[in-house]
Amino acid sequence: MKIICTGRNYRDHIAEFDGGPLPAEPLFFLKPDTALLRNNDPFYIPDFTQEVHYECELVVRIDRLARHIAPRFAHRLYAEVGLGIDFTARDLQREAIANGWPWERAKGFDYSAAVAPQFVPVAELGDIRQLHFTLEINGEVRQRGYTGDMIFGVDELLSHVSRYITYRTGDLFFTGTPAGAGPVERGDVLRATLEGRELLNFEIR
Repeated sequence: MKIICTGRNYRDHIAEFDGGPLPAEPLFFLKPDTALLRNNDPFYIPDFTQEVHYECELVVRIDRLARHIAPRFAHRLYAEVGLGIDFTARDLQREAIANGWPWERAKGFDYSAAVAPQFVPVAELGDIRQLHFTLEINGEVRQRGYTGDMIFGVDELLSHVSRYITYRTGDLFFTGTPAGAGPVERGDVLRATLEGRELLNFEIR
């Protein structure tokens, strides 16, 4: 199982992050399987960073072995979606960007990919291009996402990455975060909903 993540896929997040140009094609990176945080287990802030940020995202679970999939067939790769948090050591990421280094330390550390314990059938949710999700911290809404605001839609993302990487059953695909990403602190409680369904609810320690 691998975790594929999308960068810079919402205009408002790009504006708040660095204000840079919109990508001409999907940008993606990988997290190792050891990054997975399951079952709403608590997230422990690691000792090598002073600034961990949350990024709530729609997550697609891949159902089959596939490669080189055209966009019009990409919907066949999945039947369920969920939510996840891409935890980022923002201080390490800034250092990596400044020096032209890879981002693995900032993005791929252990338990940096929290994934909801249950996924929801797309058939129950409706059009994947019109889904709403929300992240609350301590009861305050911090992020509101709408898949219609994505620069590259789910099927376009899946098709693009399939040119380079073969999918296997169980792979997880994070589709990018909207505006509102920010820091977490010990004691915070993160709660995320997809079309009103609570999928994530866990504590930062």
